[in-house]
Amino acid sequence: MSEAVKGIVALVVAATVWGLSSLYYAQLRHLPPLEVLCYRSLWSLLFFGVILTWQGRLGQLRSALGTPRKFGVIFLAASLIGANWFGFIFAIKFGYAVEASMGYYIFPLVVVMLGRFVLGESLSNWQWGAVALAAFAVLILAVGLGVPPWIALGLAFTFGGYGLVKKQLDLGPVLSVTAEVLTLAPFALTYLFLFGTPDKDWGTQILLALSGPLTASPLIFFAYGTRRVRLSTVGILQYVNPTLQFVVATTVFLEPFTLWHGIAFPMIWVALVLYSVAAIRQDRASRRAVSSAAVSSTTVT
Repeated sequence: MSEAVKGIVALVVAATVWGLSSLYYAQLRHLPPLEVLCYRSLWSLLFFGVILTWQGRLGQLRSALGTPRKFGVIFLAASLIGANWFGFIFAIKFGYAVEASMGYYIFPLVVVMLGRFVLGESLSNWQWGAVALAAFAVLILAVGLGVPPWIALGLAFTFGGYGLVKKQLDLGPVLSVTAEVLTLAPFALTYLFLFGTPDKDWGTQILLALSGPLTASPLIFFAYGTRRVRLSTVGILQYVNPTLQFVVATTVFLEPFTLWHGIAFPMIWVALVLYSVAAIRQDRASRRAVSSAAVSSTTVT
C-alpha cells in the first residue's frame, strides 16, 4: 500500500469517527451538555498525557505554555474548541443534529472568509461564488424557519476561528490539543465539583471515559493522513464527516427535514463543489509552479 493510499485511509477513518460521533453523544443525553464537555476535556487530557508520556514529550508542555503570549494563544484556542465541542453536544442533546451537520458543511467556506478578512488572503472568483451561494442558503433557511441557524453558524465560526488561531502555534496536533485541554481542566474540575451529577451508573462512567480516545484517535489519524496526501484531497475527504452527521440525523434520529432545509442544503452542496474545484485548481497551479522552479534551477545549474 502506497503512502498516499495510507493517508487517504487514515483521513477516511478520522472523518468517519467524527461523522458517527453523534451516535455516541446521543447516549449521554441524560447529562447536561456542559458536564459532558467537562468530562470530555478531562479524559482527553489523560489520554493525550499518556500518549505524550509514551513518546517522551510530556516535558514539552512546559515550553508550549512557557510565555504569556503562548499561554494566551493556547487559552484562546482552548476557548474556541471548547465552545465548538459544547455546541455539538448541545445540538445532539436537543435535536439539532441536522443543523450541526450544516455547520460543518459551511465551515470550509467560513475559513475562506476569515482568511480573506483577517489575514488578507485573496479569493478566486470560484471561492467568492461558493461563499455567496452558501450565505444565500443560510439566509433562505433563516427566513423560512423564522430564526437564523445559530447552532450551524456557531459551530462553523468557532471551528473556523480555532483553525485561524492554530496558525499562530508552532506545535504538533497532539501537543497543542493537550495544552488546550490542560488550560480547560481547572474550569472542568470546578464545574464538576460544584454541579456534577452524583452517583452515575457504570455504563455512563464508561461512556464518559471513552470520550478521551474518541477525541484523540481521529485527530491522530487526521495528522497522519495530512502528511501523506495533497491539501485538496484533505479538504474533499473532510466532507465525509458532515455527510455522515446528516445521514445519522435524518435516518437514525429522525429529525425533521423541512422544505427550507431541502432548498438550503443543495445550495450548500453546490457551493462546496465550487470551493473544491477552486482548491483543486490552486493545488495544481502550486505544484506546477514548484515543478517549473525546480526545472529552471536544474537548467541554470
